[in-house]
Amino acid sequence: MSRKPLLLAAVMLGLVSAAYAQGGDPAPQAKQNQARPELFEALVRCRAISGDAERLRCFDTASAALEQAAERRELVVVDRAQVRESRRRLFGLALPSLPIFGGGDDSQAAEDEVTSLEGTVASASQDSLGHWMVRLADGSLWVQTDNRQLALRPRNGQPVVINRAALGSYMMRVNNQPGVRVRRQL
Repeated sequence: MSRKPLLLAAVMLGLVSAAYAQGGDPAPQAKQNQARPELFEALVRCRAISGDAERLRCFDTASAALEQAAERRELVVVDRAQVRESRRRLFGLALPSLPIFGGGDDSQAAEDEVTSLEGTVASASQDSLGHWMVRLADGSLWVQTDNRQLALRPRNGQPVVINRAALGSYMMRVNNQPGVRVRRQL
């Protein structure tokens, strides 16, 4: 697994932890702080300068500041495809709605919402109660929470589909067998 998704997940968990440490649910705070970063605003303001030389100097200064901030990891630029991939990788984890991952009032967020995950079995085992623990090829671990029996043991390489179900639960089908209720484990 590449380090980039792990780093992104660690940053997201850090943001969530910091938001909760500052006083509860970060969603209301995020809605209040939807202003763009000052470094980005400085770049946009350069467009209003009428003189060519001054505008170019402004763009050079602002773009250099953006680049330095990115190198120091003070600023991260993420496109919509990266947001979708992050949401897919975090499917099944209970995270608050953050505007940086498409949360909030954005109508595009509803289109990007991940409601199912397809993958393949990397490994599967049963705990002492007979509940299945299935690790997918992407590294995510899903643990069975109900007492339904799978007719056939999950095997490496078999297809898995996990769908969002009622009341925040998830249903997993392995190799087109009837689904079992699961939760994602860290």
